[in-house]
Amino acid sequence: QVQLVESGGGLVQAGGSLRLSCAASGRTFSSYRMGWFRQAPGKEREFVATISWSGGITYYVDSVKGRFTISRDNAKNTVYLQMNSLKPEDTAVYYCADARGPGSYDYWGQGTQVTVSS
Repeated sequence: QVQLVESGGGLVQAGGSLRLSCAASGRTFSSYRMGWFRQAPGKEREFVATISWSGGITYYVDSVKGRFTISRDNAKNTVYLQMNSLKPEDTAVYYCADARGPGSYDYWGQGTQVTVSS
């Protein structure tokens, strides 16, 4: 089992920055990749970014490319999402997730709210 706890959300003005953290505990050594997702009110959950176990491979949804950066510190079992130049449309609950293999994600955190005011 893996437990994921997100933190770092909050209220920020448009153009501001936030850094989300996702602390993992449990069987973290078997992680294949980690990801960040978000869900805005009335919308489906969408993929934001993912990072391989080594940190050498990352992917982003087009809407955040150049603004968000995913990174990880395996020594601390933590994944980060640095969010710059935030826009009101980035407002959502952000979730981190852990995948044990190349398929779907297996474990999810409880989410952290990010609100960007205009």
